[in-house]
Amino acid sequence: MKLIACIDENCGLMFNKRRVSSDVAVIDRITEIVGDGKILVNSYSAPLFIGKADNIVVDDDFLIKAETEDYCFVENADITEHLVGVTELILYHWNRKYPSDFKFPKEAAIKGKKLISTSEFSGNSHEKITEEVYR
Repeated sequence: MKLIACIDENCGLMFNKRRVSSDVAVIDRITEIVGDGKILVNSYSAPLFIGKADNIVVDDDFLIKAETEDYCFVENADITEHLVGVTELILYHWNRKYPSDFKFPKEAAIKGKKLISTSEFSGNSHEKITEEVYR
């Protein structure tokens, strides 16, 4: 599977059961990257993608059901048990530190992978968003 996550500078995903941030430019970028492929999300993340693409699969067991070429967008799901199946990791970094209480296990997720690209772009809610792709 190909995993996608948006994290703050401390690898935070959530705080007080809310997403660290959402940005229309990032969602547009993700749908562009996925193209005609499938993007799997859980019911919490689904509203970010509804109306943006027709290839959204909403399933709260998406990490279990994901196939090799599927993209999985993660916000509030623990991926620790699923890292073995991750072939590609795309991270979007906000240039902020939030008081997160749910973190992304970045070090474990990138273990054995190489950073193949880094780019920056302006978002709607953040002036600078960094995209990192690991394989």
